[in-house]
Amino acid sequence: MPDASPWSCILWDVDGTIIDASDGILRRLTITLEHFGRPAPTRPELVHWIGPPMFQSFQDQAGMTPDEATTAVSWYRALGLKDGYTTGARLFPGVADLIHDLHRAGVPQATASSKPEQQVVELMRFFDLTPDFTTMVGATPDERTLSAKADIVAEALRRLQVAGVDVSRPVLIGDRHHDIEGGAAHAVPVIFVRWGFSWPHESEGAAAVADDMSQLRSLLLPGA
Repeated sequence: MPDASPWSCILWDVDGTIIDASDGILRRLTITLEHFGRPAPTRPELVHWIGPPMFQSFQDQAGMTPDEATTAVSWYRALGLKDGYTTGARLFPGVADLIHDLHRAGVPQATASSKPEQQVVELMRFFDLTPDFTTMVGATPDERTLSAKADIVAEALRRLQVAGVDVSRPVLIGDRHHDIEGGAAHAVPVIFVRWGFSWPHESEGAAAVADDMSQLRSLLLPGA
């Protein structure tokens, strides 16, 4: 376990934790839902969409059947491919410095995102974060085979272990109740961050809560 951190490895959610991609998500959702004759979400309603797998959100928020949701996800992802997945995306202030500092301190890191892995890889590359991660884990392209947060967490831990990382004391950083539930399925504690897309009550069950990047830093690199 690295001396600099109480954690042997760190798993990161992406949307709402590392990256704010809300502008692009809202635009693509609006186009997609209008195409399928459904009302587009308002910006405040994005809290219902960002976090869970899109396949699930199209069912829960737009009332689609699983088959309709599959078609809608394909349409939505085609828009993202055309736009470029990095269009409109930005890092939350201070997160890149923290990720860099954890890497320099020898703390292994991985992404554990319900966003398709191809997009996660592209975003990390775009923001020059790729070298800081031992592995980058996201959902499978169909967003059904591998998309549940518990399964994503399991895959991230598996890949870290294969890479020789000590996974005896992992922690997951996330901004939704799905992260807490996914971590709990594997006894992985979660640090809940409040700058993402969530309701206040969603932090219930988290091991700790960080209101800002300084608080998160103190939880991950207490001696820094």
